[in-house]
Amino acid sequence: MTRSRPTSRRPGGPPGEPRGIAYLYLLPALAVYAAFLLYPIARAAHLSLFEWDGLTPGRWAGLDNYAAIVADEGLRAAFAHALVLIVFYALAPLAIGLTLAAILNHAKVRGLAFFRTVVFLPQVVAMVVVAVAWRRVYAPDGTLNDLLGALGLDALTRGWLGDHAFALPAVGVVGTWFETGLVTVLLLAGMSRIPVELYEAARLDGAGAVREFFAVTLPSVRGEIAVALTLTVIAALRTFDLVYVTTRGGPGDSTAVPSYEVYHRAFELGQVGSAAAVGVTLTAVIFAISFGINRFADRGVS
Repeated sequence: MTRSRPTSRRPGGPPGEPRGIAYLYLLPALAVYAAFLLYPIARAAHLSLFEWDGLTPGRWAGLDNYAAIVADEGLRAAFAHALVLIVFYALAPLAIGLTLAAILNHAKVRGLAFFRTVVFLPQVVAMVVVAVAWRRVYAPDGTLNDLLGALGLDALTRGWLGDHAFALPAVGVVGTWFETGLVTVLLLAGMSRIPVELYEAARLDGAGAVREFFAVTLPSVRGEIAVALTLTVIAALRTFDLVYVTTRGGPGDSTAVPSYEVYHRAFELGQVGSAAAVGVTLTAVIFAISFGINRFADRGVS
């Protein structure tokens, strides 16, 4: 009788091959990940330490490019604008999506699959197409002003994308429209998996619709909320094409965001080192916010 050769593994560890074998299986994917993500990030971090126009030899600048982000009022404003867009891209769609998903899940509306398809449609349309369409809506002779005029609200009409006070909220509303469908579909999927027994128990305890939502529905979709917030916050912070097509950062710098500043500085001003510093800083901000969202979700689940 042939004896099977025992595998070397640490006492009390999982059965199977040594753990080092698992890393060999992961190595091809890790190599691709490193080549197309980690190396570009490291290269951008390296470039951010130089004053370079992309053509002539660069000059060592150390952390001066990062110090400029703090000192430059325009760059500070760009990051502030990105944080404002989080309200429109993430928080507003989350509030609307929670309301719609709760109503639809509770009412068991017929044709729910069709509704999910309709609200998700903006996600399959290229953002450039969305931006061109909404630019026409916001034009001085566009759909929005025509509607306000038809309602007798001519005093409210304006060139929305050319107004310093309204340009950024106008861009943000497009983000709300674009992201609401994704959030709603994610939350509907999560709510559909909530056991009916939980709702029945809540009703037996005398819970109404609002209390039922906060006691049963909301805690049960915490994971889906974390996913939705992560995706929408990232979309808000890295938005570029919408701003580029609709306003080019204007009027003035009222809609400038970090992603647009990376393009503007690298390809229009020839400040590649500064652009790289903005990009690296934006990456760090995105990572920190995403990490915080997921830590909060994990803490709630545990």
